[in-house]
Amino acid sequence: MSTTLWKSFRGLLMSLGALALLATLLFVGANLWMLAETRGAIDQQLAQCRPERVGIVFGTSHWTRSGTRNPHFEGRMLAASRLVEDGRVTHLLLSGDNSTRYYNEPVTMWRDLRSREVPDAAMTLDYAGFSTFDTLSRARDVFGVRQALLITQSWHLPRALFIARALGLEARGCAAPERPSDGTLQLRAREWVARVATLGDLYLWGREPHFLGPREPLNIVPGEEVSAAGAASAADTVRESVTDSSSSSPR
Repeated sequence: MSTTLWKSFRGLLMSLGALALLATLLFVGANLWMLAETRGAIDQQLAQCRPERVGIVFGTSHWTRSGTRNPHFEGRMLAASRLVEDGRVTHLLLSGDNSTRYYNEPVTMWRDLRSREVPDAAMTLDYAGFSTFDTLSRARDVFGVRQALLITQSWHLPRALFIARALGLEARGCAAPERPSDGTLQLRAREWVARVATLGDLYLWGREPHFLGPREPLNIVPGEEVSAAGAASAADTVRESVTDSSSSSPR
């Protein structure tokens, strides 16, 4: 290899190395910035989560690819039901993907929360929460939410809070319980990439939600009325059970 060719090759390697270093610094810096901007707005323990009228629950798959129950789904449902039960959240906006007839995150969340005795009057389903950005855009523009508690895992909350604030929402984060599981490390790694992509969505290419539709302001029923409705529903269930039992017993 001639001296001139070697110098050109070495210059190219140095340029590529400088670009790689710059990209790494930007990648790490963007993540650290987002984490620093949102750290003070995240309550890491469920018992510490502050009261709010509206809680936004982000959808995720009910099952893992291996066929086991998704611990992230379980954590979000546990947190949401506890917050309603304790009276710290009045109304839940359940937002998730409903892109096919066989996959419906909002309805799956609704069914799970009903089984935990969360009243129907305390829940609204958003079927077009295809992403974190879509969920928060629709919360603001479709459901008229201006202030909310975001309910999801701690690794997801910095990005969700950053988007919420960029969209003009007053939001805090309530970290849903977590437990070690297969794929958690990959999820966290993907989240680092997603945070950088979010900065592009917000400040470079002006991302828009996939679908908005007409305004549907939340019908937030006062907590005591929700409790009364839940009690009435439970009483109806008991009466139906007694009636069915009586009619099926021998005379």
